[in-house]
Amino acid sequence: MAESNFVDYVKIYCRSGKGGRGSTHMRREKYIPNGGPDGGDGGRGGHVILRGNRNYWTLLHLRYDRHIMAGHGESGSKNRSFGKDGEDKIIEVPCGTVVYNAETGEYICDVTEHGQEVILLKGGRGGLGNWHFKTATRQAPRFAQPGEPMQEMTVIMELKLLADVGLVGFPNAGKSTLLSAVSSAKPKIANYPFTTLEPNLGIVSYRDGKSFVMADIPGIIEGASAGKGLGLRFLRHIERNSLLLFMVPADSDDIRKEYEILLNELRTFNPEMLDKQRVLAITKCDMLDQEPMDEIEPTLPESIPHVFISAISGLGISTLKDMLWEELNKESNKIEGKIESIAHRAKDMSHLKEELKDEGEDEDLSYEYVDDEDIEDLEDFEYEEEDWEDDRK
Repeated sequence: MAESNFVDYVKIYCRSGKGGRGSTHMRREKYIPNGGPDGGDGGRGGHVILRGNRNYWTLLHLRYDRHIMAGHGESGSKNRSFGKDGEDKIIEVPCGTVVYNAETGEYICDVTEHGQEVILLKGGRGGLGNWHFKTATRQAPRFAQPGEPMQEMTVIMELKLLADVGLVGFPNAGKSTLLSAVSSAKPKIANYPFTTLEPNLGIVSYRDGKSFVMADIPGIIEGASAGKGLGLRFLRHIERNSLLLFMVPADSDDIRKEYEILLNELRTFNPEMLDKQRVLAITKCDMLDQEPMDEIEPTLPESIPHVFISAISGLGISTLKDMLWEELNKESNKIEGKIESIAHRAKDMSHLKEELKDEGEDEDLSYEYVDDEDIEDLEDFEYEEEDWEDDRK
């Protein structure tokens, strides 16, 4: 599969750090007989943390770092000294990243804001030193707790673009041309289908210094929700758009039918997308005068506001911006209120293997961890070898 600068799907193995062992040290000083237990607690294992970063817009940087491992906590020592905590591993991700368990498809977490931090895997707690177990009847405990074990998981990180307006239409409907006309974005434009192979974002300027973000999504075809064409790869980006701008060319045989096909694909992929506000733009109207427009008007869907536009001549562009701004600022159309219900849907396991293969993410990322110097003990408590020798004496 050819490498792309836009990566919205990665599979990563993550492992937190295990907690350090508590110390079984006994205080032994020249002028302090029977010093008693003096072992400190072990340090906490490092967390694996996701942090939203608006300076990233793709997951490309994670494609070459497939094993994320936090540091282990250090063991406690004498004088009740705590072991050092393991180093946390922070993963910078673009806003709009959703994380799923790669084995079960279960939703894990969502990062939607700049600076937001989510603990993906918690590090193990450090074990308690032997001084915690001193009692009136057991004044010299020679055991301590081991640290809690690490956690590990293989996850799928999936980016769903956060944008105010998403462009929905068949290939070659004029989506990229519109984005280039109303923003500074420079998407590829050509007179053939599937010119756009990856999403493009552009900031559309409005009156009084206001602006909104528009996303050009690669063209949808009938059957896209079942994986045809670019299929499931880009339909997910529409989930995070606050408003959907449907685009159908004026020279289409049946504008209403094309609109219904597009709507049905969204309904099949995720029925919740039908709750979003929708606007219909009839594109490529630069060669039409008012009479053909009047003839087309009665054939359009009644339940959706529409506008005739031409990105080449500028026809209807100002009207379109006004319409989009008005719809975006309606109370019923705030994207914050819709994120939770969208993000918490579990991954469809019937499509997961196919998606992994299509994205080149079907390799085995398991990681076998072996530490010869500090093998985990399955018992609740453990002795150190020097203390066994003391007990024999």
